[in-house]
Amino acid sequence: MLGLAVVSLVPARMVAAQASADALTAQLTTWFETTSRSAPGQWGVAIADQTGSMLWSVNPHQPLVPASTVKLFTTGFARSVLGGAARRSTRVVGMGGVDPETGAWVGSWALELNGDPTLERAQGSGPTLYDLALQLASAGIRKLNGPLQVQSADGPATAIYPAAWSERHRGRLFAPPVGPLTVHENIVWITVRPGTKVGHRARLVETAPEGITSLVTVTATTEAGRRTRLGLSRRQDGGWIVTGTIGVRASPRRLTAVASNPKVVLNAVWGSALARAGISWNRAPTIGAPPEGEPQILAEVASAPLDSLASEINRRSLNLGAELLLQWAGGRDKAPERLTRHVLDVIGSSEGVYLTDGSGLSYDDRVSPSAFIAYLAKFPATAAGQNFPQLLPANGTGTLRRLNTGFPGEGVVRAKTGTLGQVSTVVGYLGGANGVLLVTLMYNGSRPWAARQAQWNLFRELGADGIVIPADSAPPPPVQLGGDEDGRPAWIGDGTPAADSSATD
Repeated sequence: MLGLAVVSLVPARMVAAQASADALTAQLTTWFETTSRSAPGQWGVAIADQTGSMLWSVNPHQPLVPASTVKLFTTGFARSVLGGAARRSTRVVGMGGVDPETGAWVGSWALELNGDPTLERAQGSGPTLYDLALQLASAGIRKLNGPLQVQSADGPATAIYPAAWSERHRGRLFAPPVGPLTVHENIVWITVRPGTKVGHRARLVETAPEGITSLVTVTATTEAGRRTRLGLSRRQDGGWIVTGTIGVRASPRRLTAVASNPKVVLNAVWGSALARAGISWNRAPTIGAPPEGEPQILAEVASAPLDSLASEINRRSLNLGAELLLQWAGGRDKAPERLTRHVLDVIGSSEGVYLTDGSGLSYDDRVSPSAFIAYLAKFPATAAGQNFPQLLPANGTGTLRRLNTGFPGEGVVRAKTGTLGQVSTVVGYLGGANGVLLVTLMYNGSRPWAARQAQWNLFRELGADGIVIPADSAPPPPVQLGGDEDGRPAWIGDGTPAADSSATD
């Protein structure tokens, strides 16, 4: 009788599973019928179980523009090449020695920047040039001579726009120059407040990075009331001019700009850091012939581990950060090709993926929904894939902050979003009572906002009774850096300024 009882359970389970599959199919079919009317365009949808077996799909093999969901691949690629514990260093290197009588460094020296996206990050949450200056001071150095020399460990210390980025994006707040020469994400903040009386000049109260006061000229004046009309224009030397008016009763205003010439910013910040550390800097044009020998590291700071960087880059959808990860892992020549090959190797295919950058800001990127599904299923099983879902934003945080209702808790969804002028994508994991679902929702068309609302609605429907996606048995990745919303400049968190719907998130 016991054997008969056990056997009788098998058909019951099969019936329950089939009923669940039928209910999911009906739910998705109804959702898509409504969605395709509210957001007409090209849709690619794929829903699969944790193994990658497709449960429901629309155009699963059609390559579409993925936007910032490319960062999901860049994260996996960097982890595979470098490991989750890898760090990026910034150094002072030199040849010579300290004069014990004067404290002067006798010989050559240079700053070595290697593209740490957290260098000089605001609110003091990343390594700083002041940290380096303090190390020099602790070694007895009190004087530096010569112009600022900047180098990188793997080529010229430059910052340029990726060739795949559209001209209309380059130089926007979400698309600054990218390269080893990165300071405060190659963005500056300038905060001013009213003067003490009407007619007085506005006052500069804060800059980020710290130390660029010499690059800011304030001509804005104080007027009656609260109304504020401020502008920011460029000086010929690479600095900025704050113009316009600010109301005497107005609160402080923060203006933001791209540092199109990051070396100018670096020069100012380094000079300020040295002065604060008690080191004088004579910027004479030459320092004489360097002594013979190998350069030594005079001071060094390092980024947080790669996993922490990747978590923040995905949570904020930081385009510059993703491109730096790509360069770090793939070099500066043919890195997109190496990224594409990585994805194809993981998914076991020769098609469905074509990538021209690491951030998804390029309109030339193409990925099929089935390729995303295969990567979501297979990459976590690779040597570098442990806890991979945990590196993506959770519902209610970062770019998923509007997905903050309708779930049993934070972490039911782990996903990456992407938005361009006519693109809305969401790709990731959804924890369910019957297992984790792999979800790819891709839209290319004229109504990306409506598509995004429909995508959120589907996640809420599928995750209403979901469970928090568990980490693997090993410890989870390091704690994410920075905040989600508080203290964040206006463009961070969406990947785009609020007034611009054409950039990735």
